[in-house]
Amino acid sequence: MFTGIVQGTGTIISIDKKSTSSTFSIDLGHLSSHLSLGSSVSIDGVCMTVTSQKDTIVFFDAIQETLSRTTLGQSVEGDIVNLERALKIGDELGGHLLSGHIMCKSSIASRKNNGEGVDLEISINDELKPYIMEKGYIAVDGISLTIGKVNKNTFNLHLIPETLERTTINSKIEGSLVNIEIDSITQAVVSTVASIMENQLKTR
Repeated sequence: MFTGIVQGTGTIISIDKKSTSSTFSIDLGHLSSHLSLGSSVSIDGVCMTVTSQKDTIVFFDAIQETLSRTTLGQSVEGDIVNLERALKIGDELGGHLLSGHIMCKSSIASRKNNGEGVDLEISINDELKPYIMEKGYIAVDGISLTIGKVNKNTFNLHLIPETLERTTINSKIEGSLVNIEIDSITQAVVSTVASIMENQLKTR
């Protein structure tokens, strides 16, 4: 589990593309300490498993499902990614609970500077629409954020300077793709309500 509080950024050193998977080597810097084989790390919001390590360079395997569903499939060597180590019992939960299982990719519809902050408008597809609500939680590239105004096919995010400085979100431009995850509690509530309403309609 993760919280969406990005702990740092890392650089993709290499991508070894195979027929059905790819191996990523990423420089985790200080976040590489005390990792072990099988440890989980959030890479741009994607839960990845450590397969090997050499000093601060850590290796992860991504299967085709992960590559097609997330932005990792479009990544290239030299890209900077958001990093978060897995949540430990007793850690402060500063964001919201995330599994690292990306629902989909969305594109940035618009970007506007707002004083020292930035306002982003993110596109919504049909899969996301039931879960997007004003003041609800969302993770964008692994960053825990609060949804602003919701429009017909987009939603707004208002980014503070701290977020812009500590994560990769400030490098995104109009048309950039980002990974989207809705927290599991919101997913469970929306799915439960939808199921109850569907059953009520069937019994009428």
